Amino acid sequence: MANFSFDIVSEYDKAEMNNVFDQAQREMSSRYDFKGTPAEIEWLNPEKTGLKITGSGDWQIDAILDIVRKKLASRDQSQKVLDTSKDITESNLKTTKEVPFKQGLDQEKAKKITKLIRDELPKVKSQIQGDAVRVTSNSKDNLQDVMHLIRAQDFEFPISFDNYR
Repeated sequence: MANFSFDIVSEYDKAEMNNVFDQAQREMSSRYDFKGTPAEIEWLNPEKTGLKITGSGDWQIDAILDIVRKKLASRDQSQKVLDTSKDITESNLKTTKEVPFKQGLDQEKAKKITKLIRDELPKVKSQIQGDAVRVTSNSKDNLQDVMHLIRAQDFEFPISFDNYR
């Protein structure tokens, strides 16, 4: 009997995030309400693990975040990757907000996923491996059921599937 498996991870596509960043910058440069303001979007660091949004007020920060969310949606990326929990800082008539990207499953999140799988689909075996959850089964149909179950849940972090075998 063949054993099939895949990993449940919490990651984002870096190439897609580059595209989202470029499209958001392009839209901001063409918007009339951003002309003559300090409105700008840049990478948080050279590793591109987040965005630094600058504007003339928190209303402008919200408008830029809205643009980023629309671009994420148009590229089929989860908006849950944006960690908007950091506070807005104001200085020199500029308002800045750092928005890091959420990545990786910690133990608590992984336990929540494995418990859900164990409760709903007892034929499927799931185990935590670092920052991923490995799901194995003898049937590909069972693995597809797990994917449907995970997608149907509303987790507060992005979920993707990896390493199909």
